[in-house]
Amino acid sequence: MPVATKPRASSAEDADMEDATPPSAQQVIDSQEGGGPMEEDEDDNELADEEDNEESQRVRILPGSTSTAASFEFLKEGHTLGNALRYIIMKNPDVEFCAYAIPHPSEEKMNLRIQTYDTTTATAALEKGLQDLEDLCDVVSEEFWTQREKFTVAKH
Repeated sequence: MPVATKPRASSAEDADMEDATPPSAQQVIDSQEGGGPMEEDEDDNELADEEDNEESQRVRILPGSTSTAASFEFLKEGHTLGNALRYIIMKNPDVEFCAYAIPHPSEEKMNLRIQTYDTTTATAALEKGLQDLEDLCDVVSEEFWTQREKFTVAKH
């Protein structure tokens, strides 16, 4: 049987709903309420500049990192780079631990954690891993095109 509940009394501590809306959403709501076309102001230009800077920097070191243990965040990357990079970095004898994670499937982010022995830094291990992966891709690509050419010549 349903139980009747008392209506909750309004508390002074409760946030006003307008205060709870993020500033970016408030701008959209304000422009929609006016009914006119949205005008671009300096704040919008600054936001666009910040977004351009974020586009150019797709890797950042996450807070709490040390020289031998660091977490890196890659924007617009997923399992393809994450697993390949983890595999290559773990081949480095100076690396103690390496793993990657996708924090949430709806976000285009990949986090990579690297822990090294005292002989090198996590950043150096990442740089070496990226270079080794690029070299491996070059070898695979060259071999692919060589074998493709052999196949097309033999076919004709």
